Amino acid sequence: MSERARPHARVEGGFTLIELVITLAVLAIIVTLALPAFTALINGNRLTAQANELVADLQSARMEAIKRNRPVTLCPSADNVTCSGGDWGNRIMMAPAGAGVEVIRISAAKGVLSVTGDAGSVVFRPDGFARAAAGGALLDAQFAVCLPTTAPANNVRQVTLAAGSRIATEPDSTAGVCP
Repeated sequence: MSERARPHARVEGGFTLIELVITLAVLAIIVTLALPAFTALINGNRLTAQANELVADLQSARMEAIKRNRPVTLCPSADNVTCSGGDWGNRIMMAPAGAGVEVIRISAAKGVLSVTGDAGSVVFRPDGFARAAAGGALLDAQFAVCLPTTAPANNVRQVTLAAGSRIATEPDSTAGVCP
């Protein structure tokens, strides 16, 4: 007899309540195990993105100095108008323009990220090199991008400006408190 010939035969689909509860329990266990690793991945990406933004600012300041044939300064700024020292998380790029100064770019760290540096400012000259203010020696500077967290364990990225123009980024092997 065919399916059409049997008037009372019904095919039922779907899940039982027990199957649904077991599936949700397995899903909850998987999410609980994956969440800490996912948080570390997101935080690691935040650190890398902020370090890359600092590298882009340094490279952009260098290229602007060459293009304009004038010194271009990258420095920390609290008011987005003048170099005021302190945290490199908020920084401006500026160049002399006529009788004043033109602010070319303003950058700010996102969220709780902090950016510190051992240089008060970085001034790229028209030849594309940053030199120490005291003399004519090429500038060497260190910057630390930090996220106050334990996930990932390496919560600091180092950005190095060496020999006045070489820029490198690497994770810091020390973990813990932000500088």
